[in-house]
Amino acid sequence: MDIFLRWIAYSLAIMFIAWLIPGISVSSIWVALMVVVIMGLINIFLRPLLTFISLPINILTLGLFTFVLNALLFMLAGYITPGFFVDGFWSALFGSLILSVLSIPINKIEYKE
Repeated sequence: MDIFLRWIAYSLAIMFIAWLIPGISVSSIWVALMVVVIMGLINIFLRPLLTFISLPINILTLGLFTFVLNALLFMLAGYITPGFFVDGFWSALFGSLILSVLSIPINKIEYKE
């Protein structure tokens, strides 16, 4: 049940980000649900590989390249998902930053009976 609640919360966070940032748009709540699934798959399969490959530049920039990597993965989710549009790098960067901040309370969600 926790995973379902987090899925809904992340979808609402994506909708909020699309409302807040002009360069990001989501056509419906169903698209937001699909974006969360696709971003989860990207973070499971692609992010570890890209983090490993970019380790030298990440060390050189004292970890700031992680923000760039997050923005690029956010843009990739916008490219893959129909109905989810990310217009440029800066929109993706701000969107990924806001999603990172919103993920802190979302990850603390627990279902108690």
